[in-house]
Amino acid sequence: MTDRPDYADEIATFSVEALAARLHGSLEHGLNACVECCDRHVPSGGIALEWESQDGRRASLTFGELQEQSARFAGFLTARGIGPGDVVAGMLPRTPELLVTILGTWRAGAVYQPLFTAFGPKAIEHRLRLGATKLVVTDAQNRAKLDEIAGAPAVAVVTAAPVRDGDFDLRAELAAQTPVFEPVLRRGDDLFLMMSTSGTTGLAKGVPVPLKALLPFYVYMRDAVDLRPEDKFWNIADPGWAYGLYYAVTGPLMMGLTTTFYDGPFTAESTYRIIETHGITNLAGSPTAFRLLIAAGAEAASRVKGQLRAVSSAGEPLNPEVIRWFEEHLAAPIHDHYGQTELGMVVNNHHRLRHAVHLGSAGLAMPGYRVAVLDDEGNELPPHQQGVLAIDIARSPLLFFNGYWQQETPAIGGGYYRTGDTVELEPDGCISFIGRADDVITSSGYRIGPFDVESALIEHPAVIEAAVIGKPDKERTEIVKAYVVLSDNFEASDALAEDLCQYVKRRLSAHAYPREIAFVKSLPKTPSGKLQRFILRNSEVAAGGA
Repeated sequence: MTDRPDYADEIATFSVEALAARLHGSLEHGLNACVECCDRHVPSGGIALEWESQDGRRASLTFGELQEQSARFAGFLTARGIGPGDVVAGMLPRTPELLVTILGTWRAGAVYQPLFTAFGPKAIEHRLRLGATKLVVTDAQNRAKLDEIAGAPAVAVVTAAPVRDGDFDLRAELAAQTPVFEPVLRRGDDLFLMMSTSGTTGLAKGVPVPLKALLPFYVYMRDAVDLRPEDKFWNIADPGWAYGLYYAVTGPLMMGLTTTFYDGPFTAESTYRIIETHGITNLAGSPTAFRLLIAAGAEAASRVKGQLRAVSSAGEPLNPEVIRWFEEHLAAPIHDHYGQTELGMVVNNHHRLRHAVHLGSAGLAMPGYRVAVLDDEGNELPPHQQGVLAIDIARSPLLFFNGYWQQETPAIGGGYYRTGDTVELEPDGCISFIGRADDVITSSGYRIGPFDVESALIEHPAVIEAAVIGKPDKERTEIVKAYVVLSDNFEASDALAEDLCQYVKRRLSAHAYPREIAFVKSLPKTPSGKLQRFILRNSEVAAGGA
């Protein structure tokens, strides 16, 4: 496309002041996230939410309707003594009530905290304590989880049945409130989200997100996702996690555009159906979801081939085979994007901006950020040397993270935030992902990134998913071991294992192929879908390694 701005020009002309001028409010003098994501778009008469349930029910909400319902929710909070700076948690599926809870919390100047509906009581309790949460909004299906939490906060329930004593019937409470509530203004450094890390290696840490994060959320939607007014947008990610909350709710609504919720489990069939029937042209999700679409086959994809203008992938590195398959069978450009709960998205192959896109690369720093690759002493490394991806704090004006909630953050120091991810810098500034620092395998003196081996494995027609770890070995320090989930058309066997080993050896290298393969039904993942290689590593250590 000839109308795409050049990446270098965008970086050269980037201005935080110009970006902040797009806000209805002011970072210094006061703004409200509900105004930025709802009220200011009411005059357009546009649709804010298109919703579909698992059983086929559909509904839509305009920005005007959300303005009224968020006002009622804010009134409910105020009547309960909940106000600016207090934390309100939502533990709801992808329903209109979830969106009302989020926007109404912001309208009252309070802080929204997501609770993924698959969480058990222990994970919920830890997060409620982190946030000193004042209220939990949930539904009848999830309400019982709170019974196991001592000193749980007040509970509001979305249900058609009578609520238990002591709980609030949310629908009745909202009906009793007036549809007018003046938004509470806050400053840019005040919080509007209380997030938590995914807890892959320990207890989840609190991630406070200030209102100034609205700016980088907007830039990601504009430059990386390339969301346009004519698009039909669907981010598959659940708003119980950062990518969904940041970019299925906040980002598109801040742009005054429609977002899509599907309240049902992920399947290839339902995903293709939603894309087709809702006319989705701009799609976002995770590599796990996209690999399952591939597993459904080319015939299933043919029904929407050519419909998707842009597809964005986040959460894990995007395997090159997925990129090739999407181009061939969906005629859709799919780009890899990198970020964290702490940062939002910061390194992307930008759909809107013109720059080189390399297979296996996460892309270039998003406008408003400068990234670097550091060695163990904190020195910046030149291209083609492995190191830790870091954010240059002084030269990243959109960076909003300055430390975990009420605890030390050793990753910040010396002018950088260290992400903990091992990468290489390419000569043109692109970042190639190697793995988490503790995922990188050392075998016979070689450093091997698990992502490369996994990418080679899933190119084999027998493999749906793969996870690669270093297994302790007396002679080589570690050997490469792969855990493989097979397609339904293949059966596990020693012959297939050997074929996979040789396949990777031919396609990758003689030192990086897996010397052991285990066939498994599934891989350990966080509830948000991130691979937990450390569980596989720990199982090897517990078994005695070699």
